[in-house]
Order: sequence, then structure tokens, then C-alpha cells
Amino acid sequence: MIDESLLDAPDGLARVDLRGLLRSVAASGAQVRTAARGAAESGIAELRPEGRPGTVLVAGPGPEVPLAADLLDGLTGGAVRVTRIVPEGPLADPGALRWPLPRWAGPLDLLLLTSTEGGEAGLTDLLERAYRRGCSVVSVAPAGTPLAESSARRNCLTVPLTRVPHEQLPEHPAAPGPQWALLTPLLFLGDRLGLWEAGTDALHALADRLDRVAERCGPAEALLGNPAKTMAIEFTGSLPLLWSEGPLARAAARHGAATLTALPGVPALTAELPEALTAHGPLLTGNLAPAGDNDPDDFFRDRVDETPALHARVVLLGDPLAENGGPAGRSALPAARHLAEEQGTAVTELAATEGATALEAAAEFLAQLDFTAVYLTITQLPRP
Repeated sequence: MIDESLLDAPDGLARVDLRGLLRSVAASGAQVRTAARGAAESGIAELRPEGRPGTVLVAGPGPEVPLAADLLDGLTGGAVRVTRIVPEGPLADPGALRWPLPRWAGPLDLLLLTSTEGGEAGLTDLLERAYRRGCSVVSVAPAGTPLAESSARRNCLTVPLTRVPHEQLPEHPAAPGPQWALLTPLLFLGDRLGLWEAGTDALHALADRLDRVAERCGPAEALLGNPAKTMAIEFTGSLPLLWSEGPLARAAARHGAATLTALPGVPALTAELPEALTAHGPLLTGNLAPAGDNDPDDFFRDRVDETPALHARVVLLGDPLAENGGPAGRSALPAARHLAEEQGTAVTELAATEGATALEAAAEFLAQLDFTAVYLTITQLPRP
């Protein structure tokens, strides 16, 4: 359970946020601006590509990489295949991971390497193998690290990881916010390659949009008008079912579910509409009692220490492309609302503000879910 009284106490939230999670997610807009400036200075702006890559491969440690692969795949609109290279290894520690290069990868393909540390031997080895295969390689890593130096030695495009000055990064590996330092150079690169629109003006507009989300979802905004604080209360004692429509909403839903699970420990499931109606339909029919609970029909059971049952809550994320010139009129959202209402299941619906581009709408979904995960985390912490 969370301490709901903290949600309307900005000073109290600051006291319990010992790891700086709120500060980190609120700085997302600043992360985009700083990273966009660093990307422009790295030489991406001078690129004169002769054509599109056959496949874009994305590799690296951390939760930013699945998000990057999903987000870039959604932005291409199917024009170019985007594939994440899933790491292998005996441990989850980045130093123990290896990334297998697909056998079919070759001169027509582009490999994107991202790392916040730049010291993973597995990534350096992947770069060397991709170079021998003739792949184009772009790396985003801190300057002076083994990955950055290996990339520069092979004359690959190397983008220094640029962070907000004097920023104190949260220690938790799933902390949201810093992912924009890695995502922004990839977005700018895709614009130069003609895969999507994310030039300098678009990135600055994205940063402004994230700033406005931080104002609406920040600790100073009262609970009544704060969508993230509201969702934190709604998700308490619930099993969030994130139902998405379209690839960009799917990217936000997957990242949101992963963050909810890894940061506050809130179990969450994702599914794409319309398949979600059958895949998750049985979860809407009643309480999801924890394993090992006493028989609810047992009159003499101990109710004091009884773990409360979870209740499914449907979280709808609509397709940003459908609201920006994409296919409309084939949405499964009405059917999802009807099914939830028919089963008596509560519904939360994420919405982007008016005038948002598809990228900005996806970023708003991500930021709202990130803030929600942070509120769920810090309001569970003991007060110092």
C-alpha cells in the first residue's frame, strides 16, 4: 500500500525521494535538449546518406534498449525492419553479457550500439564482428570509454553520451528519465537517414512537451489535476493491464509495464488490441487472489493477515498515428471499453495533449507512466 497523504505533500515527497527519482524523470526535457546538442556536434548533422539501411539492429544493456528498438520500429512505419539483439550470458550483469550478431547481417545493415558505461566487453566484441561483416555501425557511449575508442578506431560514427550538467543519476538501474540521453541521438540519426522526422526543431518541441508533462505530473501539482498521482492511487492493489493500439503505443506500454515491475514492484501485463480482448479477457472476470490464500468460503479463516486480492485495471493507450493522419475508423478502443464495462472492470485511459505529433504523444505516454512508477516507489518507502 502507498501513503496517499504524501501525494499532496511536495515537501514530504522530496524527503522520501532519497534516490532522486522525481528529479530524474522531471529532467527528461533537459535530457533531450542536451543530447540533441551533443548529437548535432558529433557529426550526425553532416551525414549525407545514399539510401536507407536494410535492417536497423539495436544492441546494448539496460531497459533503454528494448524501448529504443520498439520506439524506432514504430516510427519507421514498417518501411525498415528494426531488430533488437537480445543479449546472452550467465548473469544479468552487463560485463557478463554477449550480443550475437545475426548470420544474415551484412553491408546493407546498420548497427546501433548504446551504453551508459561504455565498458561492456560484449559490445566491443559485437562492434568488431559487425565491422568485419561490413555493417555500418553507430555507437552512443561516454567519451573515452572502450566502446567509444573502439568505434573511433574503426572509423565508425561515435556519438558521445551527453548528459545534463551537474546531474546526479539515480542508482536504480530501472530509474526513468536518463533513457532520453540515449534515445535522442538515435532519433536525430534516423531523421538524417530519412527514416522519420526528428530534426533539431522536432527534438526541441519534444523537450518542451516533456517539460509540460513534468509540470502536470510533478510533485507541486495537486492530486486532483495530476494524472500520474491519480494513476498511482488507481494502480495500488490492482493488476494494470496495459492495452495498446499501434506500434508507438505498444512501445510505451511495454516500457511502462517493465518500469512498474522493476521499480515499485507492481506486476503489470501488456497486450495489443484487438488481441488483448481475448488474451486478457479472463482476467477481468473476478478477483485475482494471491496463491496460498485461505479459501474465501472458510468462515474461520484468519482475516487479519490475509493478503488482499488484486483487481484487474485496464489501461488504454491509443494509437498516436491514428490521430496524426494514420488509419482511423478501425480502432478497437470502443470494444475494449465495452468489455471492461461489461465485466465491471475499472478503466484508465492515457491521452496526449492536443497538437502533439506521433513522437510527442508516445513521449507523453512514457512520461506519465514513468511518473506513476516513481510515485508508487517513493510513497512506499519509510519516511526518514
